[in-house]
Amino acid sequence: MTPALRSTLVLTLASLPLTALATNGYFMHGSSVKAQGMAGVSLALAHDSIKSASNPASLIALGSQYDAGLTFFDPKRSADINGSGFGLDGHYDGNADGPFWIPEAGFARRHSDRLAYGVALYANGGMNTSYTNNPFANFGSSGAAGVDLSQMFVTGSLAYKLSERHSIGAGVTYVYQRFSAEGLQAFDNPIWSASPGSVTNNGYDSADGWGIKLGWQGQVTDTLTLGVSWSSRIETDRFDKYSGLFAEQGGFDVPESYGIGFAWQVNPRWTLAGDWERIEYSKIKSVGNPLAFDAPLGAAEGAGFGWQDIDVFKLGVIYAASPQLTLRAGISHSDQPIPASQTFLNILAPGVIQNHASIGASWQLSPEQSISFSYTRALEEKVSGQSSIPGALGGGEANLEMSQNILGVAWQYRY
Repeated sequence: MTPALRSTLVLTLASLPLTALATNGYFMHGSSVKAQGMAGVSLALAHDSIKSASNPASLIALGSQYDAGLTFFDPKRSADINGSGFGLDGHYDGNADGPFWIPEAGFARRHSDRLAYGVALYANGGMNTSYTNNPFANFGSSGAAGVDLSQMFVTGSLAYKLSERHSIGAGVTYVYQRFSAEGLQAFDNPIWSASPGSVTNNGYDSADGWGIKLGWQGQVTDTLTLGVSWSSRIETDRFDKYSGLFAEQGGFDVPESYGIGFAWQVNPRWTLAGDWERIEYSKIKSVGNPLAFDAPLGAAEGAGFGWQDIDVFKLGVIYAASPQLTLRAGISHSDQPIPASQTFLNILAPGVIQNHASIGASWQLSPEQSISFSYTRALEEKVSGQSSIPGALGGGEANLEMSQNILGVAWQYRY
Protein backbone atom coordinates (compact mmCIF):
# COMPACT_ATOMS: atom_id res chain seq x y z
CA MET A 1 0.00 0.00 0.00
CA THR A 2 1.48 3.36 -1.01
CA PRO A 3 1.88 6.06 1.68
CA ALA A 4 -0.69 8.25 -0.10
CA LEU A 5 -3.24 5.44 -0.27
CA ARG A 6 -2.62 4.51 3.34
CA SER A 7 -3.09 8.14 4.45
CA THR A 8 -6.32 8.36 2.49
CA LEU A 9 -7.61 5.15 4.06
CA VAL A 10 -6.72 6.24 7.59
CA LEU A 11 -8.40 9.63 7.11
CA THR A 12 -11.49 7.93 5.69
CA LEU A 13 -11.72 5.51 8.61
CA ALA A 14 -11.07 8.27 11.12
CA SER A 15 -14.02 10.23 9.73
CA LEU A 16 -16.43 7.30 10.08
CA PRO A 17 -18.66 7.12 13.16
CA LEU A 18 -16.45 4.54 14.82
CA THR A 19 -17.98 3.15 17.94
CA ALA A 20 -17.18 0.91 20.82
CA LEU A 21 -18.46 -2.61 21.17
CA ALA A 22 -18.63 -5.13 23.97
CA THR A 23 -20.35 -8.34 23.03
CA ASN A 24 -18.15 -11.47 22.96
CA GLY A 25 -15.59 -9.82 25.18
CA TYR A 26 -14.91 -6.77 23.02
CA PHE A 27 -15.35 -8.58 19.67
CA MET A 28 -18.56 -7.94 17.75
CA HIS A 29 -20.95 -10.92 17.85
CA GLY A 30 -21.50 -10.84 14.06
CA SER A 31 -19.48 -9.30 11.24
CA SER A 32 -22.53 -8.27 9.15
CA VAL A 33 -26.23 -7.55 9.62
CA LYS A 34 -27.22 -10.94 8.17
CA ALA A 35 -24.85 -12.74 10.53
CA GLN A 36 -26.11 -10.66 13.46
CA GLY A 37 -29.64 -11.91 12.72
CA MET A 38 -28.36 -15.41 13.60
CA ALA A 39 -26.35 -14.34 16.70
CA GLY A 40 -23.22 -14.26 14.54
CA VAL A 41 -23.41 -17.71 12.89
CA SER A 42 -21.44 -17.47 9.65
CA LEU A 43 -18.45 -19.81 9.20
CA ALA A 44 -20.17 -22.38 6.95
CA LEU A 45 -22.56 -19.92 5.25
CA ALA A 46 -22.26 -17.34 2.46
CA HIS A 47 -24.30 -14.41 3.77
CA ASP A 48 -22.72 -11.48 1.89
CA SER A 49 -19.42 -9.92 0.86
CA ILE A 50 -18.75 -8.71 4.43
CA LYS A 51 -18.83 -12.37 5.42
CA SER A 52 -15.24 -12.68 4.16
CA ALA A 53 -14.37 -11.03 7.48
CA SER A 54 -15.11 -14.35 9.19
CA ASN A 55 -14.32 -16.87 6.42
CA PRO A 56 -12.74 -15.72 3.14
CA ALA A 57 -13.48 -19.10 1.49
CA SER A 58 -17.18 -18.13 1.34
CA LEU A 59 -16.56 -15.62 -1.46
CA ILE A 60 -16.61 -18.32 -4.12
CA ALA A 61 -20.28 -19.07 -3.36
CA LEU A 62 -21.48 -15.46 -3.58
CA GLY A 63 -21.19 -14.36 -7.17
CA SER A 64 -20.73 -10.61 -7.71
CA GLN A 65 -22.37 -8.13 -5.35
CA TYR A 66 -22.14 -4.95 -3.29
CA ASP A 67 -23.20 -4.66 0.37
CA ALA A 68 -23.65 -1.74 2.75
CA GLY A 69 -25.16 -1.56 6.20
CA LEU A 70 -25.50 0.35 9.45
CA THR A 71 -25.97 -0.95 12.99
CA PHE A 72 -27.45 0.96 15.94
CA PHE A 73 -25.63 -0.11 19.09
CA ASP A 74 -27.06 0.82 22.51
CA PRO A 75 -25.10 -0.60 25.49
CA LYS A 76 -26.06 -0.12 29.14
CA ARG A 77 -23.09 -0.43 31.48
CA SER A 78 -22.65 0.26 35.18
CA ALA A 79 -20.62 -0.63 38.25
CA ASP A 80 -21.21 -0.84 42.00
CA ILE A 81 -18.56 -0.62 44.70
CA ASN A 82 -19.11 -1.80 48.27
CA GLY A 83 -16.92 -2.32 51.34
CA SER A 84 -14.33 0.25 50.26
CA GLY A 85 -12.02 1.58 52.95
CA PHE A 86 -11.48 4.73 50.87
CA GLY A 87 -15.14 5.74 50.63
CA LEU A 88 -15.73 4.58 47.04
CA ASP A 89 -19.03 2.83 47.82
CA GLY A 90 -21.88 3.63 45.46
CA HIS A 91 -23.52 3.03 42.10
CA TYR A 92 -21.72 4.33 39.01
CA ASP A 93 -23.49 4.81 35.68
CA GLY A 94 -21.13 4.46 32.69
CA ASN A 95 -23.60 5.62 30.01
CA ALA A 96 -22.68 9.27 29.52
CA ASP A 97 -21.70 8.42 25.92
CA GLY A 98 -23.85 6.57 23.37
CA PRO A 99 -25.75 5.10 21.70
CA PHE A 100 -23.51 4.53 18.67
CA TRP A 101 -23.65 3.82 14.92
CA ILE A 102 -21.50 1.14 13.26
CA PRO A 103 -21.00 1.13 9.45
CA GLU A 104 -20.20 -1.85 7.21
CA ALA A 105 -19.52 -2.19 3.49
CA GLY A 106 -18.11 -4.69 1.04
CA PHE A 107 -18.02 -6.10 -2.45
CA ALA A 108 -17.37 -9.51 -3.96
CA ARG A 109 -16.62 -10.40 -7.57
CA ARG A 110 -16.57 -13.77 -9.34
CA HIS A 111 -13.50 -13.62 -11.59
CA SER A 112 -14.03 -17.12 -12.98
CA ASP A 113 -15.68 -20.40 -12.07
CA ARG A 114 -12.78 -21.09 -9.72
CA LEU A 115 -11.61 -17.69 -8.49
CA ALA A 116 -13.35 -14.86 -6.59
CA TYR A 117 -12.11 -11.80 -4.72
CA GLY A 118 -13.54 -9.10 -2.51
CA VAL A 119 -13.04 -6.41 0.13
CA ALA A 120 -14.91 -5.98 3.42
CA LEU A 121 -14.93 -2.97 5.77
CA TYR A 122 -16.33 -3.67 9.22
CA ALA A 123 -16.01 -2.99 12.94
CA ASN A 124 -14.87 -5.94 15.00
CA GLY A 125 -14.10 -4.69 18.46
CA GLY A 126 -13.82 -1.97 21.03
CA MET A 127 -15.03 -0.68 24.36
CA ASN A 128 -16.55 2.53 25.69
CA THR A 129 -17.40 3.79 29.17
CA SER A 130 -18.03 7.30 30.46
CA TYR A 131 -18.72 7.86 34.16
CA THR A 132 -19.82 11.39 35.02
CA ASN A 133 -19.50 10.37 38.67
CA ASN A 134 -15.84 9.33 38.71
CA PRO A 135 -15.33 5.98 40.55
CA PHE A 136 -11.71 6.96 41.27
CA ALA A 137 -12.41 10.47 42.61
CA ASN A 138 -11.44 9.61 46.20
CA PHE A 139 -8.01 8.55 44.96
CA GLY A 140 -7.43 12.01 43.53
CA SER A 141 -8.95 11.71 40.05
CA SER A 142 -11.16 14.47 38.67
CA GLY A 143 -13.68 15.00 35.91
CA ALA A 144 -15.52 12.24 34.09
CA ALA A 145 -13.80 8.84 33.93
CA GLY A 146 -13.81 6.35 31.10
CA VAL A 147 -12.16 4.92 28.01
CA ASP A 148 -13.00 4.80 24.31
CA LEU A 149 -11.45 2.06 22.18
CA SER A 150 -12.64 1.73 18.57
CA GLN A 151 -11.41 -0.62 15.87
CA MET A 152 -12.13 -0.65 12.14
CA PHE A 153 -10.98 -3.50 9.89
CA VAL A 154 -10.49 -3.75 6.13
CA THR A 155 -10.00 -7.28 4.74
CA GLY A 156 -9.11 -8.01 1.13
CA SER A 157 -9.67 -11.67 0.25
CA LEU A 158 -9.20 -14.28 -2.48
CA ALA A 159 -11.15 -17.53 -2.69
CA TYR A 160 -10.28 -20.50 -4.86
CA LYS A 161 -12.54 -23.43 -5.73
CA LEU A 162 -10.53 -26.62 -5.31
CA SER A 163 -13.31 -28.87 -6.57
CA GLU A 164 -17.05 -28.84 -7.06
CA ARG A 165 -17.61 -29.01 -3.28
CA HIS A 166 -14.53 -27.47 -1.64
CA SER A 167 -13.03 -23.97 -1.55
CA ILE A 168 -10.23 -22.24 0.31
CA GLY A 169 -9.67 -18.56 0.98
CA ALA A 170 -7.01 -16.17 2.21
CA GLY A 171 -7.25 -12.57 3.27
CA VAL A 172 -5.04 -9.68 4.37
CA THR A 173 -6.50 -7.49 7.10
CA TYR A 174 -5.61 -3.90 7.91
CA VAL A 175 -6.80 -2.59 11.29
CA TYR A 176 -7.01 1.01 12.38
CA GLN A 177 -7.75 1.62 16.05
CA ARG A 178 -7.95 4.65 18.28
CA PHE A 179 -8.07 5.06 22.04
CA SER A 180 -8.59 7.71 24.68
CA ALA A 181 -8.80 7.66 28.48
CA GLU A 182 -9.88 10.30 30.95
CA GLY A 183 -10.32 10.74 34.68
CA LEU A 184 -7.45 8.45 35.76
CA GLN A 185 -5.21 11.11 37.31
CA ALA A 186 -4.85 9.09 40.53
CA PHE A 187 -2.67 6.60 38.66
CA ASP A 188 -0.67 9.17 36.65
CA ASN A 189 2.35 9.38 38.93
CA PRO A 190 5.67 7.55 39.50
CA ILE A 191 4.15 5.34 42.20
CA TRP A 192 1.71 3.66 39.83
CA SER A 193 3.02 4.23 36.30
CA ALA A 194 6.27 3.64 34.47
CA SER A 195 5.52 6.67 32.25
CA PRO A 196 3.77 9.44 34.19
CA GLY A 197 2.08 11.88 31.86
CA SER A 198 1.06 9.07 29.50
CA VAL A 199 -1.84 7.62 31.49
CA THR A 200 -4.87 9.83 31.03
CA ASN A 201 -6.46 12.92 29.45
CA ASN A 202 -4.21 12.97 26.38
CA GLY A 203 -6.97 12.93 23.78
CA TYR A 204 -7.18 10.29 21.07
CA ASP A 205 -4.19 8.26 19.96
CA SER A 206 -4.24 5.87 17.01
CA ALA A 207 -2.44 2.71 15.96
CA ASP A 208 -2.63 0.34 13.03
CA GLY A 209 -1.32 -3.02 11.88
CA TRP A 210 -1.71 -5.97 9.52
CA GLY A 211 -2.79 -9.58 9.85
CA ILE A 212 -3.97 -12.54 7.78
CA LYS A 213 -7.06 -14.75 7.57
CA LEU A 214 -7.34 -18.29 6.22
CA GLY A 215 -10.49 -20.30 5.63
CA TRP A 216 -12.03 -23.43 4.12
CA GLN A 217 -15.58 -24.35 3.21
CA GLY A 218 -16.62 -27.81 2.09
CA GLN A 219 -19.90 -29.46 1.20
CA VAL A 220 -19.23 -32.83 2.80
CA THR A 221 -22.66 -34.29 1.90
CA ASP A 222 -25.55 -33.11 -0.24
CA THR A 223 -27.06 -31.31 2.78
CA LEU A 224 -24.10 -30.58 5.13
CA THR A 225 -21.49 -27.83 4.70
CA LEU A 226 -18.57 -27.27 7.07
CA GLY A 227 -16.35 -24.22 7.47
CA VAL A 228 -13.07 -23.51 9.26
CA SER A 229 -11.46 -20.10 9.74
CA TRP A 230 -8.38 -18.64 11.44
CA SER A 231 -7.40 -15.01 12.01
CA SER A 232 -3.86 -14.23 13.09
CA ARG A 233 -2.84 -12.01 15.93
CA ILE A 234 -2.42 -8.49 14.57
CA GLU A 235 0.58 -6.66 15.97
CA THR A 236 -0.17 -2.95 15.92
CA ASP A 237 1.74 0.20 16.71
CA ARG A 238 1.73 1.28 20.34
CA PHE A 239 -0.57 3.91 21.79
CA ASP A 240 2.31 6.26 22.65
CA LYS A 241 0.06 8.77 24.43
CA TYR A 242 -0.97 5.97 26.79
CA SER A 243 2.38 4.20 27.20
CA GLY A 244 2.02 4.63 30.97
CA LEU A 245 -1.35 2.87 31.07
CA PHE A 246 -1.16 -0.21 28.84
CA ALA A 247 1.41 -2.95 29.38
CA GLU A 248 4.37 -3.05 26.97
CA GLN A 249 4.52 0.75 26.76
CA GLY A 250 1.10 1.20 25.19
CA GLY A 251 0.78 -2.10 23.33
CA PHE A 252 -2.70 -3.20 22.30
CA ASP A 253 -2.54 -5.93 19.65
CA VAL A 254 -5.61 -7.67 18.24
CA PRO A 255 -5.98 -11.23 19.60
CA GLU A 256 -5.78 -14.37 17.49
CA SER A 257 -9.14 -16.08 16.86
CA TYR A 258 -10.31 -19.22 15.08
CA GLY A 259 -13.37 -21.42 14.73
CA ILE A 260 -15.35 -24.13 12.99
CA GLY A 261 -18.95 -24.12 11.80
CA PHE A 262 -21.62 -26.19 10.10
CA ALA A 263 -24.72 -25.55 7.98
CA TRP A 264 -27.27 -28.35 7.56
CA GLN A 265 -30.02 -27.91 5.00
CA VAL A 266 -32.79 -29.84 6.73
CA ASN A 267 -35.12 -29.36 3.75
CA PRO A 268 -35.45 -26.77 0.95
CA ARG A 269 -36.86 -24.19 3.39
CA TRP A 270 -35.01 -24.82 6.65
CA THR A 271 -31.28 -24.55 7.40
CA LEU A 272 -29.74 -25.20 10.81
CA ALA A 273 -26.26 -23.76 11.39
CA GLY A 274 -23.81 -23.29 14.22
CA ASP A 275 -20.30 -22.05 15.03
CA TRP A 276 -17.67 -22.50 17.70
CA GLU A 277 -15.16 -19.64 18.04
CA ARG A 278 -12.09 -19.20 20.22
CA ILE A 279 -10.70 -15.74 21.10
CA GLU A 280 -7.31 -15.65 22.83
CA TYR A 281 -7.47 -12.47 24.89
CA SER A 282 -4.98 -13.65 27.52
CA LYS A 283 -2.02 -13.55 25.11
CA ILE A 284 -2.32 -9.75 24.73
CA LYS A 285 -0.56 -8.47 27.85
CA SER A 286 -2.44 -5.18 28.10
CA VAL A 287 -5.68 -7.20 28.07
CA GLY A 288 -4.67 -10.45 29.77
CA ASN A 289 -2.25 -9.42 32.53
CA PRO A 290 -4.02 -9.41 35.93
CA LEU A 291 -4.29 -6.39 38.20
CA ALA A 292 -1.15 -6.63 40.33
CA PHE A 293 1.59 -4.36 41.62
CA ASP A 294 4.60 -6.47 40.72
CA ALA A 295 5.35 -3.94 37.97
CA PRO A 296 4.03 -0.43 37.31
CA LEU A 297 1.39 0.39 34.71
CA GLY A 298 2.90 0.56 31.23
CA ALA A 299 5.79 -1.80 32.01
CA ALA A 300 6.32 -4.99 30.01
CA GLU A 301 4.55 -6.99 32.73
CA GLY A 302 2.39 -4.13 33.95
CA ALA A 303 -1.18 -4.57 35.11
CA GLY A 304 -3.84 -5.29 32.54
CA PHE A 305 -7.55 -6.10 32.60
CA GLY A 306 -7.05 -9.77 33.49
CA TRP A 307 -9.19 -11.13 30.65
CA GLN A 308 -9.31 -14.87 29.98
CA ASP A 309 -9.53 -16.69 26.65
CA ILE A 310 -13.12 -17.48 25.74
CA ASP A 311 -15.06 -20.04 23.72
CA VAL A 312 -18.18 -18.79 21.93
CA PHE A 313 -20.97 -21.17 20.86
CA LYS A 314 -23.56 -20.01 18.32
CA LEU A 315 -26.66 -21.71 16.92
CA GLY A 316 -29.04 -20.31 14.31
CA VAL A 317 -31.77 -21.15 11.81
CA ILE A 318 -32.74 -19.83 8.38
CA TYR A 319 -36.29 -20.19 7.05
CA ALA A 320 -37.11 -19.43 3.42
CA ALA A 321 -40.69 -18.28 4.00
CA SER A 322 -41.20 -17.34 0.32
CA PRO A 323 -39.10 -16.44 -2.74
CA GLN A 324 -39.06 -12.85 -1.42
CA LEU A 325 -38.79 -13.35 2.37
CA THR A 326 -36.05 -15.09 4.37
CA LEU A 327 -36.22 -15.24 8.18
CA ARG A 328 -33.36 -15.84 10.62
CA ALA A 329 -32.93 -16.39 14.35
CA GLY A 330 -30.10 -17.41 16.64
CA ILE A 331 -28.67 -17.64 20.14
CA SER A 332 -25.10 -17.60 21.40
CA HIS A 333 -23.25 -18.20 24.64
CA SER A 334 -19.66 -17.34 25.54
CA ASP A 335 -17.38 -17.93 28.48
CA GLN A 336 -16.98 -15.04 30.90
CA PRO A 337 -13.77 -13.16 29.97
CA ILE A 338 -13.60 -11.21 33.25
CA PRO A 339 -12.81 -13.23 36.41
CA ALA A 340 -14.49 -12.14 39.64
CA SER A 341 -11.05 -11.17 40.98
CA GLN A 342 -10.46 -8.69 38.12
CA THR A 343 -13.56 -6.49 38.23
CA PHE A 344 -11.99 -3.33 39.67
CA LEU A 345 -9.97 -2.15 36.66
CA ASN A 346 -12.74 -3.48 34.42
CA ILE A 347 -15.03 -0.74 35.66
CA LEU A 348 -13.45 0.91 32.61
CA ALA A 349 -14.15 -2.09 30.34
CA PRO A 350 -17.12 -4.11 31.68
CA GLY A 351 -17.33 -6.55 28.76
CA VAL A 352 -19.24 -9.16 30.77
CA ILE A 353 -21.89 -10.12 28.17
CA GLN A 354 -22.27 -13.89 27.70
CA ASN A 355 -25.64 -14.51 26.02
CA HIS A 356 -27.26 -13.14 22.85
CA ALA A 357 -30.67 -13.74 21.29
CA SER A 358 -31.18 -12.51 17.71
CA ILE A 359 -33.78 -12.34 14.96
CA GLY A 360 -33.39 -11.18 11.36
CA ALA A 361 -35.04 -11.03 7.96
CA SER A 362 -34.24 -10.28 4.31
CA TRP A 363 -36.71 -9.02 1.70
CA GLN A 364 -35.97 -9.39 -2.02
CA LEU A 365 -36.86 -6.02 -3.57
CA SER A 366 -35.99 -7.18 -7.10
CA PRO A 367 -33.86 -9.89 -8.72
CA GLU A 368 -30.81 -7.71 -8.03
CA GLN A 369 -31.57 -5.96 -4.74
CA SER A 370 -32.51 -6.97 -1.21
CA ILE A 371 -32.72 -5.34 2.19
CA SER A 372 -31.99 -7.06 5.51
CA PHE A 373 -32.76 -6.31 9.15
CA SER A 374 -31.56 -7.73 12.45
CA TYR A 375 -32.22 -7.23 16.14
CA THR A 376 -30.07 -8.62 18.94
CA ARG A 377 -30.64 -8.49 22.64
CA ALA A 378 -27.44 -8.99 24.59
CA LEU A 379 -28.93 -10.30 27.82
CA GLU A 380 -28.12 -8.53 31.06
CA GLU A 381 -25.08 -9.99 32.77
CA LYS A 382 -23.55 -9.28 36.17
CA VAL A 383 -20.16 -10.21 37.61
CA SER A 384 -19.76 -9.73 41.36
CA GLY A 385 -16.23 -9.10 42.56
CA GLN A 386 -14.36 -11.48 44.83
CA SER A 387 -11.24 -9.97 46.45
CA SER A 388 -11.35 -7.57 43.52
CA ILE A 389 -10.04 -4.32 45.06
CA PRO A 390 -6.51 -4.65 46.48
CA GLY A 391 -5.95 -3.67 50.09
CA ALA A 392 -3.56 -0.92 48.96
CA LEU A 393 -6.57 0.68 47.28
CA GLY A 394 -8.88 0.30 50.27
CA GLY A 395 -10.24 -3.20 49.66
CA GLY A 396 -13.89 -4.02 49.01
CA GLU A 397 -15.60 -5.28 45.90
CA ALA A 398 -16.41 -3.93 42.44
CA ASN A 399 -19.48 -5.40 40.71
CA LEU A 400 -20.08 -5.01 36.96
CA GLU A 401 -23.27 -5.06 34.90
CA MET A 402 -24.08 -4.72 31.19
CA SER A 403 -26.85 -5.29 28.66
CA GLN A 404 -27.28 -4.18 25.02
CA ASN A 405 -29.76 -3.60 22.23
CA ILE A 406 -28.38 -3.95 18.68
CA LEU A 407 -30.43 -3.10 15.57
CA GLY A 408 -29.05 -3.38 12.02
CA VAL A 409 -30.16 -2.68 8.46
CA ALA A 410 -28.28 -3.58 5.25
CA TRP A 411 -28.68 -3.30 1.49
CA GLN A 412 -27.35 -5.75 -1.09
CA TYR A 413 -27.02 -5.44 -4.87
CA ARG A 414 -26.16 -8.49 -7.02
CA TYR A 415 -24.99 -8.18 -10.60
